[in-house]
Amino acid sequence: MAKFPIVDTHVHLWHPEQLRYPWLSEVPALNRLYLLKDYISAYGELEIESIVFVQCDTHPDDGLKETAWVTSLATRVEPRIQGIVAWAPLEEGAQVAPFVEKLAENPLVKGIRRLIQSESVDFCIQPDFVSGVKTLSRYGLSFDICIFHPQLANAIRLVEQCPRVQFILDHIGKPDIKSQNFDPWKTEIQTLAEFPNVHCKISGLVTEADFDAWTAADLHPYIEHVITCFGFDRVIYGSDWPVSTQASEYPRWVETLKTAVSGCSPEEARNLFRDNAIRFYRLDS
Repeated sequence: MAKFPIVDTHVHLWHPEQLRYPWLSEVPALNRLYLLKDYISAYGELEIESIVFVQCDTHPDDGLKETAWVTSLATRVEPRIQGIVAWAPLEEGAQVAPFVEKLAENPLVKGIRRLIQSESVDFCIQPDFVSGVKTLSRYGLSFDICIFHPQLANAIRLVEQCPRVQFILDHIGKPDIKSQNFDPWKTEIQTLAEFPNVHCKISGLVTEADFDAWTAADLHPYIEHVITCFGFDRVIYGSDWPVSTQASEYPRWVETLKTAVSGCSPEEARNLFRDNAIRFYRLDS
């Protein structure tokens, strides 16, 4: 596989001394500072060209503060942070427009993520939430869909109602890799891929597998399926660091994915690891 720098579209950084993350108390392994220096140490000798920061589910009152903090890092410390996927309370429906407009004034904000995985199965098809998602197209912002696999069917219904919004499915929809279950995830991924406004982020697989005993063979069928469905023009690499550290060191995940696609062309590999990310998140604008 040809060598080229990687664009990492799924990086988290958190600072519990400055911002509140209620969920961290439930995950002791992650309940500490994770800052830029830790990320740089984690990827080692890999060449990371640019970074997309993805919101970390802070306390709602800290959502704008998180975006401001990462913007400050990008402008003063780390210019490789070229995109931010920020938080917004999209469940407020059309009333969320002023909040989204304020975010959109920041050129680093490329998209929005309001976590669905921690909500009920029907959350993402509630009329107000759908209305909130629809507002994103007005500001040229994409939406990161972060769900567990039982929520995939309704995520499809969300996408159906928002044809003008660009979507990306985080973590390939979090299938049950640990138990090697494929259905109905497999057919629902095929259905989702039929929508031309949806991309798929190949990230987060290691933490859906057995943390301590996963093998590359456990992940390969899932990787192969999403690439078959979406093609190399609509799949995008992400590390999901530092959440991924619970199950893998950064270089191991990269090597696992490279091995899984070792039969692809240099252009296809470049699309997966770099070019698709630049296009989807508009990192060159």
